[in-house]
Amino acid sequence: MTRQIAFATCRRIPALTEDDSLVIERLRHQGVDVCPLIWDADDAAPDRYTSIVIRSCWDYHYQPGRFLEWVRGVRRRGTPLWNPASVVEWNLNKIYLRDLREKGVLTPQTVWLEKGSEADLPAILAQQRWPKAVVKPAISATAFRTFVTSPETAGQKQPALSRMLSVSDVMAQQFVDEVLTRGEWSLLFFGGAFSHAVLKRPKAGDFRVQEDFGGRTVSAIPPTPLIEEAARIISLIEEPLLFARVDGVEVDGRLLLMELELIEPLLFLSYDEEAPQRFASAIVSFGL
Repeated sequence: MTRQIAFATCRRIPALTEDDSLVIERLRHQGVDVCPLIWDADDAAPDRYTSIVIRSCWDYHYQPGRFLEWVRGVRRRGTPLWNPASVVEWNLNKIYLRDLREKGVLTPQTVWLEKGSEADLPAILAQQRWPKAVVKPAISATAFRTFVTSPETAGQKQPALSRMLSVSDVMAQQFVDEVLTRGEWSLLFFGGAFSHAVLKRPKAGDFRVQEDFGGRTVSAIPPTPLIEEAARIISLIEEPLLFARVDGVEVDGRLLLMELELIEPLLFLSYDEEAPQRFASAIVSFGL
């Protein structure tokens, strides 16, 4: 008997991504049909599906309140959602990094600023003695409204911070030079098991590793200690995870966590020929 599940996406990508098409083909061979579901469409009907996997909802950060309402609505209807709604709610705001740091995870030094508060950007850099900092909304994706500043430019960037604080929580984070010199790892896990990894580097003169901004991504094998640390980070999440992407930088032989992507990350399935089957097998093993 064929099961029908949904891959949740956004209006910009109504037919799902090329990356997701790779796993859809494998699922079909295992008796699972996948349909795209635009999460905020007026005619969206989550009840039609045996389960929903959040995939390319890449606009959630523009309307996070509405996205959370949708997630909670799916949970109220009893339709299984992956990753689980409780994980999505926790992972939506990057303050989760503070939670993980309190559990011993290595993360960049960060100053957390609440929406509506007043903050002096030059003073923050002076107090923290940071030669460079990254500033971004606590709810963001794909470097949304993210900028880099230094003691020399912080005064010029103050208006941008003030505007950001008027609409959202903000994080000011010590800039990690290894992003430029070593690149940023993305380690992919399906059903809690390590699958594959890629290494991302920004283009010359930029700090953003995303391909949208000229970054370069290559398939790579991370050192074993980094895989082990990524697995330990995932083990701190009590709920089962269908998928997880651990983004981090190698610093002095350790994994410095930049992001733990549990909502809608690109899974880089095209960078490992066995990865689509691993993800499909995880979906089937979860009974979706």
